[in-house]
Amino acid sequence: MAPKQRTPRTSRNPDLIRGIGKYSRSQMYHKRGLWAIKAKNGGVFPRHDAKPKAPSPAEKPPKFYPADDVKKPLINKRKPKPTKLRASITPGTVLIILAGRFKGKRVVFLKQLPSGLLLVSGPFKINGVPLRRVNQSYVIGTATKVDVSGVNVEKFDDKYFAKETKMKKKKGEGEFFEAEKEEKSSLPQEKKDDQKSVDTPLIKSIEGVPDLKTYLAARFSLKAGMKPHELVF
Repeated sequence: MAPKQRTPRTSRNPDLIRGIGKYSRSQMYHKRGLWAIKAKNGGVFPRHDAKPKAPSPAEKPPKFYPADDVKKPLINKRKPKPTKLRASITPGTVLIILAGRFKGKRVVFLKQLPSGLLLVSGPFKINGVPLRRVNQSYVIGTATKVDVSGVNVEKFDDKYFAKETKMKKKKGEGEFFEAEKEEKSSLPQEKKDDQKSVDTPLIKSIEGVPDLKTYLAARFSLKAGMKPHELVF
């Protein structure tokens, strides 16, 4: 037996264009006979009680329960490449710092650390710049060189400059001002000795070259009429 063919459903309000019907809202109200249904039920549309929902079957508990929600770090598959040092920067090169606390100061480059940062020193007695790490993007290499063959810098790496983390305890009002004085403690004696061990042979090499000490002590700055693109460092 052939299945019954269903007649396609057509709207009582055909579209003139997409989204706009031929008849208005009030015309469709009378066309659908809603006024008669409303009049038959005392001027109110009939309301039908909602059918009771069938009870949902009890959900089966999962076979395996997840462990504690522990955040796992994403695996970094990227192999870090060592930072390439500029050809103009070699051990003993005098650099000009362009940013940061010691902006404009001249320093002596000692070596490149595993992180790619540059280990430099003022020396501290000449211009106040201690042993510190500098990004090579923020320095200008000059043609001036210092003999650093007598300086031992094997001890210094990135861990040497890492800050020590201390557990903070809640302090009362009386202890607060005393704690501020303690926080401004001086540099450890060990680091002072390391600075001297580097600066002593470095200063001897600097004093052996005339006017080099004055050159390192002077801060670099541009003056009126100076053209940066024409300067030779």
